[in-house]
Amino acid sequence: MDRIARFLVRRSRGVLAATALLTLAAIAMLPRLAFDADVASFLTRSNDEGRALAALQERYGAGDPIMVLLTRTDGGAMDAREGMALLAEARDALGALSAVASVGSFVPSELPIGNVALTPQAIRSLPAPLLAALRDGPGTELLLSEDGDATLLVVQVDGDAVAAARAVRDAPLPAGLEATYAGNPMVFAEVLDLLGWFLAAIPPTVIVLLLAVFTAALGGPRLAALAMLPAVLGSVWTFGLLFALGIRVDLITVIVPVFVIVMGSADGLHFVSHLRGAAARGLARDAQVASALREVGVPMILTTVSTAAGFLSLLATGVPPIRQLGGFVAIGIALAGAISFFALPALMSRLDLGPPRRTVGARIDRLATWTAARRWTAWALTIPLAAFALAFAPRLEVDADPLFFFAEGHPVRQGFEQVANVFGAATPLFGEFVVDPDVPLDPQLEALRQRSRELEALPGIESVVSLADLLPRIPAGQRQAVLSGQRPLPFGSMAREDGLRFVVLPGSYDSADVAAWRVAAAAMPEVRVLSGTPMLFEALSGQIAGAQAGSLGLAFALVALLLWITYRRLGRALLALAPITLTVSVVLGFLAASGIHLNLITVVASSIVLGVGIDYAIHLIAAIEHARRADPERAGWVLRGLRTATRPIVANALGVAIGLTALQASPLRPHHQISALMWVAMLVAATATLVLIPAASPRNGTVER
Repeated sequence: MDRIARFLVRRSRGVLAATALLTLAAIAMLPRLAFDADVASFLTRSNDEGRALAALQERYGAGDPIMVLLTRTDGGAMDAREGMALLAEARDALGALSAVASVGSFVPSELPIGNVALTPQAIRSLPAPLLAALRDGPGTELLLSEDGDATLLVVQVDGDAVAAARAVRDAPLPAGLEATYAGNPMVFAEVLDLLGWFLAAIPPTVIVLLLAVFTAALGGPRLAALAMLPAVLGSVWTFGLLFALGIRVDLITVIVPVFVIVMGSADGLHFVSHLRGAAARGLARDAQVASALREVGVPMILTTVSTAAGFLSLLATGVPPIRQLGGFVAIGIALAGAISFFALPALMSRLDLGPPRRTVGARIDRLATWTAARRWTAWALTIPLAAFALAFAPRLEVDADPLFFFAEGHPVRQGFEQVANVFGAATPLFGEFVVDPDVPLDPQLEALRQRSRELEALPGIESVVSLADLLPRIPAGQRQAVLSGQRPLPFGSMAREDGLRFVVLPGSYDSADVAAWRVAAAAMPEVRVLSGTPMLFEALSGQIAGAQAGSLGLAFALVALLLWITYRRLGRALLALAPITLTVSVVLGFLAASGIHLNLITVVASSIVLGVGIDYAIHLIAAIEHARRADPERAGWVLRGLRTATRPIVANALGVAIGLTALQASPLRPHHQISALMWVAMLVAATATLVLIPAASPRNGTVER
């Protein structure tokens, strides 16, 4: 380490110049920022079922529609004459938007006979028998509520789903109508707005909170800013790399800079803390850097690798957004670690730290010393925490809610709930029946109608509608146009030469119901595919459960291997793993006890906690070993190691927890959950490290009472 320190001091200008050039290059890439608001895209590429749905949508040229629930403000029925006229006005107003391909409703745009345009004025003057016939047209059972008080408009998007959703949401509707919006495009539009707000507000808030904690720990804002500099630059470099590669920010990757800033600040904090101690001893600047690197250089390397390993373990999952998050944060942690090891010492070798200032933490030091002298405190901590984990962790559940990222009461969630309350579901499923083009169609339609009724009999399914049901109610002169796709129905094109697309409206369902749908569809040779957002999220929940077990197991294996290679002693490696094993168990128990379910974001918590929490054990063991080597004849080296490492460990734990408190300001519910989880994780990890490792250390290394 002395050679590295001398190089960094003597070549500090070159090191800082290279750091500045890389930072400028990363900043130059930031204007290429682009967002990906398509929340459903990771579903359609995560498994075969999702890819089959994407192929079905492409085959029929019909993606996720926007669902517009309409009711009359005067309480009148939508299937009354005036209600149907207002519906036609709304249909025509939305259909005129450039971002809209078509608008389907139970009131067609033309009379089934004669191709007479059904304008609002025409509806108001139609004879009563024709008006009654419209109520019984194809699609009425899907788009009109049983009491006739509400109806759905099905808006097919033309091109950009976000642009279409915003245009539909902002379009003026006829006076007398009240609209509620649902469908994936509405989710995409809301998410896009939230992503920009998140990046503008949350990372700066995290930095401010961390600065406050580090200032208290180090004795001044200048030292705090220096300690945080590598993590901030690591975040900038990471985003610069992502944007240079053309990767867009989505609902999952938006949290990458927060994790990099919070997790990557640990090494800077430990280095500055030890450098401050060396300065207080009156050492020259180059000697300060050498002393700090001797004490924390190797632990900095180990903690960078262990934290990155925790995130890299997420690459083993089969869920693309989780893998992407793990890879990007691991890159950011590695970059922050490299800056902490090279650029930060070079910078600080050129600065005058001035006289040491008073810092907080004397009581924490005394408490750590007190527990080190009383080994029973380790049992007093371990037994209740282990009992808690054993009691609750087995109850952990996976969240299959397609709107898991929206909190209760959010307008998007309320819109979906209102549509579901009236029509059974705001997110229909789609499937395709197999049709043999070489066999007459009518006999096949009868068999397909029977399959539709069998699907409807499954639990959780309200209705199933396809052309097998609708064709008999379509005038003979229009049937060929419908079958050829030239005349789309409310849900878009429904026919191809060798297939008929069908729509499934689910009601209230659970995981067992979805499994029954999947089994039933697979057993029907006439069903080529049946899928949709509810089924994809249910499948994703199974992947998430596997991701939790797989990534956590791999993270433990990677960290254990790293510790064994470093220490070459099994006992030392197991000692370092003990506090974090307890911490991860408590985190899993807390997830279940608090009612927080595993989802795309919370599933990464355990691997993150393992990667970050192991840092505390590495730094404490290194501090104790350094104290032992410095004066092997003098007992009490655990106490001396505690005095060196306790405050940085506590400061970093509080920094991570307090820094992630900024996520409470996020409009996305999983961010609130991650914030709560990290408070529990960091407090338990720091406490377990400072209690269990001294208790398990050789007796002549501990402080006597």
